[in-house]
Amino acid sequence: MNIKQALNDFIEDESGLTAVEYAIAGGLVVGGMIAAFNQLGENATGQLDCLASAVNGSSANCAGS
Repeated sequence: MNIKQALNDFIEDESGLTAVEYAIAGGLVVGGMIAAFNQLGENATGQLDCLASAVNGSSANCAGS
């Protein structure tokens, strides 16, 4: 096999492309999960703060209650 043929075979080889696509898709899924859990955590913290205020006798209105 000569160098030109080896170079052409390397350029036309797409076996690594699938792994890159899976890595990108996985990164997007993980990023979405992080955003969702971050938002969920903020909402849960707000509700817990509201509950703590109510237990302490505060009459503050909580959002979503």
